[in-house]
Parts: sequence; C-alpha cells; structure tokens
Amino acid sequence: MNIAIAHTTNLDSREAGEELGREIEANLAGLPDALIVFASPRYDYKILLETLQSTCRPRLLVGCSSAGEFTSDSAQVETACVLALQADDMAFAAGLGEGLKADRKQAAADIVAAFGGISNQQYAYRSALVLTDALAGFADSLIEEINLRTNGMYQLFGGGAGDDAKFQRTHVFFGTQAHTDAAVALEILSNKPIGVGVRHGWEPAGPALRVTESTGSRVLSLNASPAVEAFQRHAEESGQRFALDEPLPFFLSNVLGIETEGQHRLRVPLSLEADGAITFAAEVPEGSVVRIMRASAMSAAEAAEKAARHALSQMDGHKPKAAIFFDCVATRLRTGQDFGLELKALQNSLLPARYIGCNTYGQIARSEGQFGGFHNCTAVIGIFPE
Repeated sequence: MNIAIAHTTNLDSREAGEELGREIEANLAGLPDALIVFASPRYDYKILLETLQSTCRPRLLVGCSSAGEFTSDSAQVETACVLALQADDMAFAAGLGEGLKADRKQAAADIVAAFGGISNQQYAYRSALVLTDALAGFADSLIEEINLRTNGMYQLFGGGAGDDAKFQRTHVFFGTQAHTDAAVALEILSNKPIGVGVRHGWEPAGPALRVTESTGSRVLSLNASPAVEAFQRHAEESGQRFALDEPLPFFLSNVLGIETEGQHRLRVPLSLEADGAITFAAEVPEGSVVRIMRASAMSAAEAAEKAARHALSQMDGHKPKAAIFFDCVATRLRTGQDFGLELKALQNSLLPARYIGCNTYGQIARSEGQFGGFHNCTAVIGIFPE
C-alpha cells in the first residue's frame, strides 16, 4: 500500500485542484488507484474535480462536500483535502446511486452493481467507503439495502456529506461530477483486514422517553407531550439555558440517544417548530425509547481513541498505513478549539500512520461486532494496512 495526502487552503478552485494534484503526483510513484476528496462548498466542484483528475490522473475518484477538513498535519474549515491510494494487492471499484429520496433500493442496487467482490473470491476481505447526500435523508435505509444486496459480506464505513454547517445543499463526488440526492461507494477488496472502529463519548443524562409520534426525522411528541417539553424540563433540571428562539446551542450539547443493541444511537436536534416538534439530523423511529444525552470534549477525545484502537485490534497484527476519520460537525461546533483534542488522541493512536478526514452530517459504520448503522456525533474510522 502506497499513499499520498494533500491539503490546501487555496479557495481558487482551479489553483486548489492543481496544488492538490501536484502534491499527490510528487509523493506517489505512478498513478493513484483511487483518490478520495473532501472539500468545502466554497469550491466550484466541477472545476476542482476536473483539475484534480487531469493533474494526478486517478483511476477512480470519489468524495463529498464537507463541513471541516483535516489531515495528520492540519485541521481547518473552508479547505480541501485528498487521499491517494495505490496498492497492487488490493482491488478498487466505485459505484453511484441516484434518487435516494425516491428509491433507496434502486440506488443501492446501482451502487452494488459496480462491486466486483460479490462473485470474486480472490480476496479475503470486502469493505466499502460509503458517502451519502445526508440532506436527502434515508441514510439508514440505504445502508440496510447495501448490506442486504451484498449479503452482509462487506463492512461499511463513511459519512454524510456536509456544507460548512449551512444545512442547505450537500454533494457526493463520482469522477469529475458532483451529485445531490445520491450516494457513492468505493469498494475495497484486500487480503489484509481493514479495521473499522465506531465509538461516541455520550452517556444518558435523563430518563427514558417514548417517541409517541414522529415522521422521519421530525419528532412531534415524547411521552405523548410536545417534544420540546422534554428538552425544556431537562434544561430546567440541569441548570442550562434553552432559548426557544435560538435552540441550536442547547441542542448541540443535549442530543437524543435511541436505545438499541444495548447502546445509544445518537441523533442531533437541529430546529424547533412552532407546534413544539423538533427536527433531527436523521430519522427517529416512532415507538423507540430515547434519552437526552450529555458529553464533554474529553469524552469525545476518548471516543476517537477507542474507535481507533478497536479498529487496530481487527488488523491481525498488520501495521497501519493510513486512516480515514469521520466525526460530526455538531461535535466540532460544540467543542470548538477543543476539537483538536480529539484529533490529537486519534493521531497518538495511529502513529506513525497518517490520516485524512472531515466533519460530516452523520457517520456510517457497519461491521462485525460493531454498533452499526447511521450515526450522529460519533467517531468512525477506517484503517488501511501497510
């Protein structure tokens, strides 16, 4: 496995693409088998991707818009970063699924149709990096469909595209095109295991609540009362300020945890409606049991470290070469400068391997023995062996 990582703060789309491409070209002998791109919506994606493609000529290019970009060397917002992969003992393929809002089954089928590992038994391990337009919704059902169509043979990791916390329009990249209402996946076939880790540092801070009415990501009532009342009560009992006209600061520190598989799958509240309903960053099933959760900057850093160490434990003693890391934009917004503690903990766990990643609108993880599905405020990491 050979890798090259590049990061730019240049906001001129053509110049940024040339800068990233030249750095990849200078640090990789030969053409990349796959290029993974994370980029702020400040860029013109068509120009950026076309310039990258013509400069370093990867065989495959996938990626997504993001809400904060980072590598082993720097962490910033409104930037772009890339990871180039090259390996003669691995096989890569890429698939695109469009029309998520209308038909997740067809989107998953289109993605999986590009995979070679369904019938190819040459490789012992099957993984896929999955990136989805988070604002299209239905990420949980998409992951379920991909899992079904691959007969559960693939471990999945990835995230939902971001747009610098504007929550207006997010994109996934496939070749030189940027798509909305779509998902992409990079298939990775190997004879060495790729480690996948998923952890969050949140714990219950309130009593169990029943979701008595919800539609998708919109929760109308908890325990048969308007959803907002549970958050108001929690704010009063915990001594926190909850401003109804500006609820996001409170929401970022008080997310909802859905009880499942003996753990809590997190959902970030995003907005409050006049009728007391709350819209979350992903689906909250009606009838589920939930709790309001709490965390700290230190617990987020510990979660990143635990995710990395668990991923490393899956690699059968092989040394790590590179990693891709995803964490929620809500975590960065909540922790501020302390988000650096999380990245430092990650780096200390991976040394001397390097990493690349971005802040996303939700994180994807499905692998054996893991807490799987679509998450919010959760650290997800995929580690490639030497």
